[in-house]
Amino acid sequence: MSERVGFIGLGIMGKGMAHNLLKKGFDLTVWNRTPSKMNDIVQEGAKAATSPADLAVQCEVVILCVSDTPDVETVLLGESGSESVHGVIHGVREGTLVVDCSTISPIKTKEFANRLAEKGAHMLDAPISGGSEGAAKGTLSIMVGGDADQVERAMPFLEAMGKTITHVGGNGAGQMVKLVNQILVVGGMLALGEAFLFAQAGGLDLEKTLQAVAGGAAGSWALSNRGPQIIERDWRPGFMIDLQQKDLRLILDAADELGVPVMACSLAFHLYRTLQKRDCGAEGNHALIKALENLADIKVGEPK
Repeated sequence: MSERVGFIGLGIMGKGMAHNLLKKGFDLTVWNRTPSKMNDIVQEGAKAATSPADLAVQCEVVILCVSDTPDVETVLLGESGSESVHGVIHGVREGTLVVDCSTISPIKTKEFANRLAEKGAHMLDAPISGGSEGAAKGTLSIMVGGDADQVERAMPFLEAMGKTITHVGGNGAGQMVKLVNQILVVGGMLALGEAFLFAQAGGLDLEKTLQAVAGGAAGSWALSNRGPQIIERDWRPGFMIDLQQKDLRLILDAADELGVPVMACSLAFHLYRTLQKRDCGAEGNHALIKALENLADIKVGEPK
């Protein structure tokens, strides 16, 4: 019999992931800090838990996808009766598997895994990439850290949510690989911004320029998916600036510990900060170009 699965965190990414688990026929229980976000998926057949601990009591596998390291700590370890939620650790049994799809500190990930191990539970860090589109379509890339036997156990659930699933090492390795991913993402967004601003300043037809370069060596997922949004000035998020900034802080902290230069990430962090000051934090990370526009006094998509 298939293990019962619980899902915590029904935000931009988690909502699509949870729906894909339900569509695959898994016995699904959900919890979200804002209860109204559970309504749609409960109507489709999922059960609602009253707390993360309650969800853990009902499920052998617990998946979570929340925003930041403190959120994971609250959901996993929150104490009953405090202002915090009643955390997963208070409901897990020996053998429970917790799969964290959030992007958080690799160091804290190892601490959380150790705390769960004290209860006889297992943990995988399995951060995701692919944007809200990948979450909805079940085509995410998932980089997994933890024990190989637990990765194999989690595979049916991971395959319901993602297309490319890679076991990259022990606990914390998944989070480190996700930071590698985010370095590449941020570099791509910076390149998109500079390229489209350059094209605009040069008087080029932006759509024809995109068509000309997308199939060549410069082609990328970001160019094909976010390039059209930039041209249309559509700033709806696949991944919000505020969350990109959280990941950049993780990168900069880890790079400082490792003694590694990450100049493009530092530049992007400060450019995004100017956009946050302009209340753009809920826009997509491709809106980085707006910071460059402000410097050049040029707006992409406008006639010269």
